[in-house]
Amino acid sequence: MAMDAHEIERLIKARFPGAQVEIKDLAGDGDHFAAHVIAADFKGKTRVAQHKMVYEALEGRMGGVLHALALTTAVPKD
Repeated sequence: MAMDAHEIERLIKARFPGAQVEIKDLAGDGDHFAAHVIAADFKGKTRVAQHKMVYEALEGRMGGVLHALALTTAVPKD
């Protein structure tokens, strides 16, 4: 069962309003995505903490409905 890129984006934006989110389907199979998330909520957090925050936003779908996600995160530039 695959997950839609729009659903990934929706879940992330629901957790991080105002975030810039870019989702790419890497293999065209709906199972392997790349996500780049820029959110002010990440300020002062380590990369590991930022990634955990995004995984939490996906509400347990990682490793299940969402097979693979290459994730990059950043804080907005002032």
